[in-house]
Amino acid sequence: MHNLKTSFFGLKLKNPIIAGSSGLTNSISDIQDIEKAGASAVVLKSLFEEEIRVETEKNMTKMVASGFVYPETMSYFEYDDMDDPLGNYLQFIRDVKKSVKIPVIASINCVTADQWTYFAKQIEEAGADAIELNIFALPTDINRTSQETEDLYFNIIEAVLKQVTIPVNIKMGYFSANLAKLIERISKTKIAGITLFNRFYSPDIDIDNMEITSSNVLSNPDEITMPLRWVGIMSGRVKCQLAASTGIHNGEAVIKQLLAGAGAVQVASTLYRNGVQHINKMLKEVTNWMDQNDYKSVNDFMGKMSQDNSSNPAAFERVQFMKYFREF
Repeated sequence: MHNLKTSFFGLKLKNPIIAGSSGLTNSISDIQDIEKAGASAVVLKSLFEEEIRVETEKNMTKMVASGFVYPETMSYFEYDDMDDPLGNYLQFIRDVKKSVKIPVIASINCVTADQWTYFAKQIEEAGADAIELNIFALPTDINRTSQETEDLYFNIIEAVLKQVTIPVNIKMGYFSANLAKLIERISKTKIAGITLFNRFYSPDIDIDNMEITSSNVLSNPDEITMPLRWVGIMSGRVKCQLAASTGIHNGEAVIKQLLAGAGAVQVASTLYRNGVQHINKMLKEVTNWMDQNDYKSVNDFMGKMSQDNSSNPAAFERVQFMKYFREF
């Protein structure tokens, strides 16, 4: 028997494959299909900080009108009665928890610690097993230092951890002047895990209609290299668990990330391309490889090819193609 059990977010998982936040995790029927396909947990479609802040301002206006002016009174208002997305999100968490047995992870896409972090407590009370904070601020503000940009992570983490007792995971980007140090510092907070990396909106230009459009909405298999490098480098050097995301499209990619030191992986694009039943195929590919290499559990090979354990640790840090392009 294969033992695919692992843990992440402080949660015990039956296998390493988590359905990442996407449009496919925004309906109960799809999530039930994801569970049937074999996913060990699901990250719900993200709620954006902007949505929370807008609704908070509306609700505060209603509170003032009714004589309630203290932030604490937020908990006394029935969100469903206000017909706002926050109440819908909380109810969605409750409904999903009743519909599936796998862990349900709420997701918030955020860039500040202002005016919205109280909602993390509401999410916990709705029954979410964990919270994923998808944090990334594109470093385009020339008036803000790199230190100020990185401080956003710690401000958000501190504010949210004051609100909840359930595990909190950070899904972060790879733009940093000193990424290794940033990841290490984040791991020393009381978060349960770090997912490397979140996927960004990519702008493009339609030259015929002169419009800004989106491109590369779904990841490609070759995009695994960025998270694979950094999972491999940081595994064993952080104070929390690591997960991998982006470019994980098949069982081989899952194996690679586990070998690099990830405790779990998040998948989304491959489910759009191949259907949610592809999770089952990926798991079979993992177990077949385990059979071929005589591994009984994922713990037997997890981290075996991390930088700390690799026979060629310098390979993770090579950035030039000298070996490959010398003859061209």
